[in-house]
Amino acid sequence: MNTPHWLHQAIARIEADFCRSADTHLIALPLPGWAAHGIDLYLKDESTHPTGSLKHRLARSLFLYALCNGWLQQGTTVVEASSGSTAVSEAYFARLLGLPFVAVMPRNTSQEKVDQIAFYGGRCHFVEHAGEVYAAAQQLARETGGHYMDQFTYAERATDWRGNNNIAHSMFEQMARERHPVPRWIVVGAGTGGTSATIGRHLRYQQHATRLCVADPEGSVFCAYHRSGDATLTAPGSRIEGIGRPRVEPSFIPTVVDRMVEVPDADSLAAMHALTGLLGRRVGPSTGTNLMAMLALAQEMKVYGERGSILSLLCDSGERYRQTYFDASWAQNRFGDISAAQARLDAQLASDSGPQDAPTDPTRE
Repeated sequence: MNTPHWLHQAIARIEADFCRSADTHLIALPLPGWAAHGIDLYLKDESTHPTGSLKHRLARSLFLYALCNGWLQQGTTVVEASSGSTAVSEAYFARLLGLPFVAVMPRNTSQEKVDQIAFYGGRCHFVEHAGEVYAAAQQLARETGGHYMDQFTYAERATDWRGNNNIAHSMFEQMARERHPVPRWIVVGAGTGGTSATIGRHLRYQQHATRLCVADPEGSVFCAYHRSGDATLTAPGSRIEGIGRPRVEPSFIPTVVDRMVEVPDADSLAAMHALTGLLGRRVGPSTGTNLMAMLALAQEMKVYGERGSILSLLCDSGERYRQTYFDASWAQNRFGDISAAQARLDAQLASDSGPQDAPTDPTRE
């Protein structure tokens, strides 16, 4: 059983770490063609967290939630099912509290993420397929007498969507002096669904006119689930690390999502490379997925003569993917030739060419 001293010290350490972390930057994308149409695109750079990704926020919330629920005690082994970034961040917080950590992940997870988990003192348990992580994590938690953190269940409830320390609140504060301070759209991907749940609830609570779009990669189940409402659906699973799932996750709340945009893998990779060129530094493939959804919405706004801003996330640094998505041979073997996608994207980024038909939005009047 937890002693009050250890529990209070653990929470204080996490809160102190939060106080040491400045908020992440908001980047205005240099896209003058779109700006000329009155459409501004932004990325909130989550790669600058201490563990290098958006999942730092989630891991901090999950640890505080588990501590305050009495699920973590001194010496408890923390177990998580993760494709990498959440595990990296949880390993960081486990080390902060002096707790053992085990990440259960697919064998094809990037080596850079595996190395980061080891750097923070965690160890990795590999499975062959993404769908196997859940049962393996539960089994390891039983065997070690530990706690399965279960990001896929608890992500949507661990963060206070009403409070003043969540990502949505930060977005609106940073947009306050922009040309279009209240975004027309916020675009995020979904792995657990926790980020979309937090942002979607916050938008409604604060009575913003902003709509929420989830960018879903090829092979993920979330788009089909959003259309049908059938939680029993499954899919092959995403090849874009960190987003998209083979099953409907408990933390994905479809009723807070206004639009879903399905993004082919070739487009995600092409956008990853295009953003790397625009920003002068590598970004991860899920950020490429986000950009493709942003451009689809921007094209729709252009067709309808609308002005406004679109805001999304730079999820993590591309330095984690040097040996995978940024390796030409690896990417060619896994995704094939993406040159046609790159040509289409060049036209979209210019904004004066490319597809002229707006994406179908059944919610438009």
